[in-house]
Amino acid sequence: MDSLPIGRAEAEQIARNLKAMADPTRVQILGLIVDAPDGRRPVTELADQLGLTQPTVSHHLRLMTDEGLLERVQVGRQVWYSVVPSRVGEVFDSVHADPVAATVAPAILDRIATDLATRFTGTFSPETITEYVRGSYELLADRARITRYLPSLTARFAADRLRALAQADGLITDTVPDVLFVCVQNAGRSQLAAGILRSLAGDRVRVLTAGSEPAGAINPKIVTALDEIGIPVGGEYPKPLTDEVVRAADYVITMGCGDACPIYPGRRYLDWDLPDPAGLDMAGVRKVRDDIDTRVRGLLAEMGVVNAA
Repeated sequence: MDSLPIGRAEAEQIARNLKAMADPTRVQILGLIVDAPDGRRPVTELADQLGLTQPTVSHHLRLMTDEGLLERVQVGRQVWYSVVPSRVGEVFDSVHADPVAATVAPAILDRIATDLATRFTGTFSPETITEYVRGSYELLADRARITRYLPSLTARFAADRLRALAQADGLITDTVPDVLFVCVQNAGRSQLAAGILRSLAGDRVRVLTAGSEPAGAINPKIVTALDEIGIPVGGEYPKPLTDEVVRAADYVITMGCGDACPIYPGRRYLDWDLPDPAGLDMAGVRKVRDDIDTRVRGLLAEMGVVNAA
């Protein structure tokens, strides 16, 4: 499935939008505006906070207003600037992108551990849960270099690891098979496979992913390739490979990560030899996606999941 090229007018608008924010002073201005209590600031306040002259700030504000990032409202003699409502999410993500690993306050980690202790009451001690929460945080921040939404991803990663540990140790049992997809960065092949399997199997299969050298974010080409066939990535994120998820899995499927996976008896190990989408254009990514789609349907047939074809 080939997508149509971006139209000239759309391409020009995208270029203007990128140019409108491609200046450190403008990024600072946008940050001050989106972080204002009521989402707006006047020129005088912006100039004072940035230590710039009002004409300089006005120049940047005018450019961003002309390109549709900001809107200008005059109240009496004061002119206020705010982000155009339809652009708030885009601007917020841009100005709050942290180029270095984020940190989570100990109090937040304690809150996560307390909440998970409620979920795993009678299964794990509070001390074990705290250990897994702090370990999961360190793996995401240091090894996977996650910088966005680190508190919520830490909670999810720790919860997945604790559930896997409980299942591997026989503390909980269920009949839903676990499938673990592992690739190098957990940002391409494994995410394609996981998305397709979840879409086809629903809650009849539990799907986990991991990476031997996880990236900081999912490859946007993967998100696009899945979206083209109606599959959302959802809240997925790259995460490191840990021992308990391998022990809990019924099927472990590796994709180019060599011998990174430990071998445990009783698991079904498969190696899918697929090119890494990281170096491919969209046509190449689609070929990998379609190859994985065929393999996933075959896996579902092998597992005996109905409607796999």
